[in-house]
Amino acid sequence: MTSTRTPAQAGATRDIARSAEIADATAATFLSEYADRPPAAIVVVIPALNEASSVASVIDAVPSEICGLRAEALLVDDGSTDATSELARRAGAMVCRLPVNLGQGVAFRLGYRLARERGAQFIATADADGQFDPGELPALIRPLKDGEADFVNGSRRLGRTYTTDPVRRLGVVVFGTIISTLTGVRITDPANGLRAFRADITSVVPLRQTQYQTSELLICTVAHGYRVKEVPVTMYQRKAGQTKKGRNFIYGCRFARVVLTTWWAQRATARRLLPPHQGLW
Repeated sequence: MTSTRTPAQAGATRDIARSAEIADATAATFLSEYADRPPAAIVVVIPALNEASSVASVIDAVPSEICGLRAEALLVDDGSTDATSELARRAGAMVCRLPVNLGQGVAFRLGYRLARERGAQFIATADADGQFDPGELPALIRPLKDGEADFVNGSRRLGRTYTTDPVRRLGVVVFGTIISTLTGVRITDPANGLRAFRADITSVVPLRQTQYQTSELLICTVAHGYRVKEVPVTMYQRKAGQTKKGRNFIYGCRFARVVLTTWWAQRATARRLLPPHQGLW
């Protein structure tokens, strides 16, 4: 049978397969390196790309114990060309270094996989640029430990933000409203760097995006019927380095594409698992 795939589609398939091969090899190396390290109940996954100026302070801020459970930081270096990995190791983090840049979505998925395979009960996330404080993670872990939620999202709108970009602030409101309307679950901050959730969620929900995976994970989690809660957190201004998100217009368009395509792809799952009339599934 003759293939109907276009050259672009075939190339994309090869890229996905190649990325998977690289991620698998990197995972095997990491698990071998840390085989003798005792597992922790909470793993804080921190993806990073050229964040040498801030990564050590972020790692230092990760508590060694959260809500009575041992926690550890796992930095996934997405092909940095600076000293990000070395500085994260010195600060005490486990480090998984991809040899090439594969995108934040791949880095997150790899981090989730490694956390699960090391026996984590809960996974949390933090940004390597220092705009969110891992010291606030107890407020996100507590509802999980107490059985009140399966997924806890940090919200700068419920808390505080010190960023000054009015377009980005408006974008948080707009996309929060869109996702809330589509899913039927109130979301005030769909792009927050601080999140915590049951580790098994990441083995159930489909995650495919290369970038902007925050909204993908959130929408897929709702579609699968998991309980989502938001808690106040603080967002600070970036003190060093440069954002990897691009200009506001391009960032907004790409973020919108991820939101809409993820919601569309999850409609059948949501209709099967969610109560009738929840959202626009």
